[in-house]
Amino acid sequence: MSAVESRATTPLAAVLGLALAFTVTVLDPLVLSLNLPEVSRALQVPPQVLGLLGGAATLVMASCVLAAGRVGDSVGLRRLLMLGLVVVTVANLLSTLSQGYGFLLAMRLLDGLGMTALLGVPLALLKASVTPEKRPVAIGVLMAVDVVLCGTVPAFTGWAVTAVGWRFLFLITPLVCLVSLWLVARHVPEPPVRRGGRLDLVGVALLGVTLLALVLGLSAAQNGLSRPQAWAPLAASAVGLVLFVLHSRRAPDPALDLALFRSAPFSVALAATLTLNFLIAGLGIVLGQFGSRVLALSPEAIGLLYLPGTLLIAGAVILAGRLVGAYGPRPVMVTGLLVMAVSGVLLAVTAGPTMALWLLVAVTWLCNLGSVVASASVSETVLSQAPPERSGATASVQMAFAVTGAAFGPTVYLLLLNFFFQRKWMADADSREMSVSSAGQAVDAVRSGLAQSPGSTVYDPNLIREASGLDLGLDFTDGLRLTMLTVSVLPLLVAVAAFVLMPHGKEARA
Repeated sequence: MSAVESRATTPLAAVLGLALAFTVTVLDPLVLSLNLPEVSRALQVPPQVLGLLGGAATLVMASCVLAAGRVGDSVGLRRLLMLGLVVVTVANLLSTLSQGYGFLLAMRLLDGLGMTALLGVPLALLKASVTPEKRPVAIGVLMAVDVVLCGTVPAFTGWAVTAVGWRFLFLITPLVCLVSLWLVARHVPEPPVRRGGRLDLVGVALLGVTLLALVLGLSAAQNGLSRPQAWAPLAASAVGLVLFVLHSRRAPDPALDLALFRSAPFSVALAATLTLNFLIAGLGIVLGQFGSRVLALSPEAIGLLYLPGTLLIAGAVILAGRLVGAYGPRPVMVTGLLVMAVSGVLLAVTAGPTMALWLLVAVTWLCNLGSVVASASVSETVLSQAPPERSGATASVQMAFAVTGAAFGPTVYLLLLNFFFQRKWMADADSREMSVSSAGQAVDAVRSGLAQSPGSTVYDPNLIREASGLDLGLDFTDGLRLTMLTVSVLPLLVAVAAFVLMPHGKEARA
């Protein structure tokens, strides 16, 4: 019996195992982001480190995912996936022993290294485990598993953190990894290994330095772009990007084949995955900041925001997979992006200190719905263009853009929140005929708690209003509205690009 015939006997088990591995890369950072206030309080994380701690794992994934795809094609995709599951399990279990933020940061970096193998590799193995005709539906099932777990686990996690403590956070991922490891070992075949390929270490290193410098620069920019801590890393990132492009154009076997970008559908798909992951990661920061600091929601209540409508989203993404198979990726991708834009605009127009909880649920539901629907069409667009012997490398390009968006999301959202909040409280002070310096003294104690350090416990809108005459709860809400309006432009632009540049119908999958 051939490998293809044997794998066809248990396609659902194979897809489920790959789906669980893929879900870890979303669930692991999401659970930490939603509960970052509790972790930062317990470990006394400084404000300037908080953004790095929250995005450390995704940053490592972004810088190494291209290398993972190439390594998987050379040594075996299945073997690399199983190794990644083991590393992630060990890193999370060790995280429960953290006594300070330094050790936890190191474990997050190790966790990101392990999760690098769980990004593009499951999608590449999916291509080898199911027939092309069934692939769109299999992608829908994979995304549905991701939706169900990401919709139910945060609610349970918020309750458990309150009842048991923050260390429980790092026991969830190992459980998912072990189930995935068992299913992959039993039901997922090993595709043919590509021999003779060389790993572009220079390209991987240049890309890693570029991304790291960009995130550090954006984090420091919260305190002003004129400071060397901000502009120096940003300049280094720009130089690194130029060097990476020049190197990739000359290298015989580059980490990122720039020729792939000659395909308009492929380029649009990457722009879409960057955008939707940016928005999803940023929403997690918004829910943690706005929910806990302005609406005074508990961690378990914030987690419950992901629960309503989870099964509906799971059903919708399976349907999206079928629609991609019937009509091509373009209409599905455009629809998903537009739904995400609607989510952002809805939050922008309804946010307030007394915002109804059901509106926040609707915002979360729409954002998740749009992201998974768009993801189904993105994955099909990318996989349809992947040569069999380079499935890992091609799928990893998609994941590199995905985790880059996820890494930038929290940092950029915090930057925008801080910028717009500052404008609002300064306008508030001016309307009350207060000097900027005197108002700034009242705001300094809470600004980090609002925008840079969600673990701070000093924010009390009523106390600040009585002490200084400023209404900081409303000022922060206004800043949040402007932030959401700003970021909601991105999915609209990408949706227009997809509508104009992607081919109609099934020819998009040719």
